[in-house]
Amino acid sequence: MILQRAFKPASIKIGLESEDKDELLEELVDVLAKTYPKDKEFPREQVLDALWAREEKMSTGIYKGVAVPHATVEGIDSLHGVLGISKKGIEYESLDGSPVYLVFMLISSPGEAELHLDALRKIALLIQDPVLLDNLMKAATPEQVYALIREFEASAVL
Repeated sequence: MILQRAFKPASIKIGLESEDKDELLEELVDVLAKTYPKDKEFPREQVLDALWAREEKMSTGIYKGVAVPHATVEGIDSLHGVLGISKKGIEYESLDGSPVYLVFMLISSPGEAELHLDALRKIALLIQDPVLLDNLMKAATPEQVYALIREFEASAVL
């Protein structure tokens, strides 16, 4: 139930305000900062730097309106995710040239590389289900999105 652990209702934002990748990464990191454990220091600049370093290698806008920015960062306590949904689309320099509408951001510590890869594999399976993607886009609340993720993980052969 790795995706349920990474993407809690508090880290799901419907109605992203960003218009391009620069704004989007800032917006997602701001959501993560708000949901990060209050007793731990959030390494905001390191997270942004790591995400940009990954994007410089190759765009994480990978599949029909979906982006999966991700990075490992020293000082992060565990696997964290932010799921953002945009109704209007965001210019992301995607591999297919299309705007993105669903963004699954993952951040973890370097020591949790296996968990990080497992989460990426599960996201890869999730985005291959067009009905689920459509339902995620239609969800009105973060709780509805979270319920769809829970249902996916409960029923998927992972």
